[in-house]
Amino acid sequence: MAVHVDGGGSLMLSDKSAHQARLAGDDVWTVSFLPGRMLSADQAVAALRAAEELVAIGEYGLELGLTALELVGLAAFECTWPTPALSRGPGIRARLGRIGSR
Repeated sequence: MAVHVDGGGSLMLSDKSAHQARLAGDDVWTVSFLPGRMLSADQAVAALRAAEELVAIGEYGLELGLTALELVGLAAFECTWPTPALSRGPGIRARLGRIGSR
């Protein structure tokens, strides 16, 4: 995922999302999905990166049979399961690796 500046430095584009940011003048940027907001360059980049993350979340959602908004909504709820005691065994990546190799 990457945000690129194009158009002579007046346009920011994402390689994962159709959203874009445009220079409105005097280092003020506008973003396609945040109409009316005046942002700094860093804020515009953050907005486009968030849009890219939503694309990735949508891909995860497809694997689960959910839309991106459904997945975000469900994952936003606090976990009600009890917190397990931390073990001294292999980390989560090692355990997941064993699960995937079965």
